[in-house]
Amino acid sequence: VQLQASGGGLVQAGGSLKLSCAASGSIFSINSMGWYRQAPGKQRELVADITSGGSTNYASSVKGRFTISRDNAKNAVYLQMNSLKPEDTAVYYCNADRWPTIYWGQGTLVTVSS
Repeated sequence: VQLQASGGGLVQAGGSLKLSCAASGSIFSINSMGWYRQAPGKQRELVADITSGGSTNYASSVKGRFTISRDNAKNAVYLQMNSLKPEDTAVYYCNADRWPTIYWGQGTLVTVSS
C-alpha cells in the first residue's frame, strides 16, 4: 500500500485547511485509515481515524474542529481542519491499517501562524 498525502500549507489562526490522502497498490482489505501528527520535539499523536464502516475517533484537542471522512471508492481519506490554532502546527501523516501491517504516508506540513 502506498499513501500520498497532500493539502498542507501555511494558514493564519482561525483558518481552515483540508488534507487528502490517496491509497494505491494492494488496497483491498484496508480497515481503518487515519491521521497522526508530530510537532517539533514531540511524539507522534493520533488526530483522528475512521473505519471502513465509517466509525470515527478524534483526539480531544481537535474534537469539534476537525472532521475526518473517507471515500472508499477512491481509496482516500480526508481531514477537514477548521478553527486552526498555532498548536496545530505539525507534520501530518496519514496511515492505513491493513492487517498485519500499518502503512504510512510521507507527511505534509501544516503551519498555523498566530
